[in-house]
Amino acid sequence: MTKLRAAITGVGGYVPEYILTNEELSRMVDTSDEWIMSRIGIKERHILKGEGRGTSDMGAEAVRQLLAKTGTKPEEVDMLICGVVTPDMLFPATANIIADKTNIRNAFGYDINAGCSSFLYALSTASKFIESGSHKKVIVVGADKMSSIVDYTDRATCPIFGDGAAAVLLEPTTEEVGVVDSILQSDGIGRIHLHQKAGGSAKPPTYDTIAAREHYVYQEGQSVFKWAVSKMADVSAEMMDRHGITPETLTWLVPHQANMRIIEATANRMGIQKDQVMINIERFGNTTSATLPLCLWEWENQLKKGDNIILAAFGAGFTWGSLYLKWAYDGDKV
Repeated sequence: MTKLRAAITGVGGYVPEYILTNEELSRMVDTSDEWIMSRIGIKERHILKGEGRGTSDMGAEAVRQLLAKTGTKPEEVDMLICGVVTPDMLFPATANIIADKTNIRNAFGYDINAGCSSFLYALSTASKFIESGSHKKVIVVGADKMSSIVDYTDRATCPIFGDGAAAVLLEPTTEEVGVVDSILQSDGIGRIHLHQKAGGSAKPPTYDTIAAREHYVYQEGQSVFKWAVSKMADVSAEMMDRHGITPETLTWLVPHQANMRIIEATANRMGIQKDQVMINIERFGNTTSATLPLCLWEWENQLKKGDNIILAAFGAGFTWGSLYLKWAYDGDKV
């Protein structure tokens, strides 16, 4: 029997119109453009504005674009997974809300929350459904409205995050393209360093938790940085070794856009040049689940069939991983 692989056959993306610059942030909290750029590498980030607008609104925009670009009818989609940290609500799943807003009625779907690794985990999971032969068209969305859980009085975290969404379509192929391999790992010890203190079943919302500002991102920056630099670089280098990929044969690294220094450390560990790395952190910030697919969306017209691409991420949990894929089409012909 011919082996099936899951190939990305299209990418759609969306970022909100409103741009929050470092200059504007410096009027909200004690920070500066120089401080943010030197420590994180972010100049601006997009923020979703408007009453009642949530993560699903951005995800739906990305999916609509994806369907149009690939000529896919909503009724042809048979699965939709959403990698997300900031769901519209605890239930139903944001994947179901996105499906409703895009008229996708013949699919089942659910959310995956693995922190900033959510899209990577979701892409690996979705590829298994394609490889099994049970599903033919699977959409994977990475989307987050991080502004909804960012404390804009906390100078340590508020410059980091932005809002955005992107989606890919997976389809089966028997060609030597598509998702080749993934390495996914986690260590729950990291939960003490990066989390949201209140709002879950262990600490439900109360007047006290709101007053204590416990419904925002809590991060111990140094601990997270040390783990991220080590683990994201290790797993990316391991993927290269596993498949005999050299710096010369790797076309692109698609790293999670958390911190410019983490991105540079990962590239250095892999022995690759900066022009082999997709980087948009300066303009988008850390969009959490959306960083990896937003890179693919922005670079799509530069991608060629057969390109060797490694995606790498690190997130709350702690979670981390890498995924190796061969690109399935010439992006400049879309």
